[in-house]
Amino acid sequence: MLLAVDTSTSWTGLALYDGSSVLGEMSWSTRNHHTVELAPAVERLFHQTGLPVSKLECLGVALGPGSFTSLRIGLALVKGMALSLRIPVVGLPTLDFLVAAMPVSELPLAAVLQAGRGRLALVWYAAQRGHWQPQSEPKVVLIDEFAEGIEQPTLVCGELNAEERQILAKKRKLIHLASPAQSVRRASFLAEMAWERWKAGKTSEVVSLSPIYLHIAESIPS
Repeated sequence: MLLAVDTSTSWTGLALYDGSSVLGEMSWSTRNHHTVELAPAVERLFHQTGLPVSKLECLGVALGPGSFTSLRIGLALVKGMALSLRIPVVGLPTLDFLVAAMPVSELPLAAVLQAGRGRLALVWYAAQRGHWQPQSEPKVVLIDEFAEGIEQPTLVCGELNAEERQILAKKRKLIHLASPAQSVRRASFLAEMAWERWKAGKTSEVVSLSPIYLHIAESIPS
């Protein structure tokens, strides 16, 4: 059994997975209360599913990009569990499992999430061999420059507020905007991908595993 943990932003997710079914899943929006909410939520998930922690064989964790503090909290919990239970960890980029829920298309896909101070973290994807594959490194963008830079039909999904959605909707002829429900990060997708990597022997080094941080200052206009 595998536990997946995503604390990339205020949107937080947990999932239990055994390779054939999702045994339990929780998602909620926290107001920067990861420290006090995460461990009790993990305990509650095990209690509600009636599954013992001793059954855990692997852990999956979102590496970001995202919030500096929330990523550290999630990773600290996962590392602590991995070391105490002596089980492996698989770390995955956050936007990689977000786009796993999107239907594959010939159009390019831009996946985003909140990067703080009104900025977005952005990764571009393209369909290859029936799956979305990243085509760029994560970078920080302002919503206006992101919208203005789209000059061909493009899919956009991810964590966007109402104002950002309105800005992107103005270019509806070029931007095919995923619905809010389609854009929710599901920890069960993180669990599936982490499970596949674990079974393929592609685990992460627990001690050296670190989040993907973006340098926000690089995108601040002078």
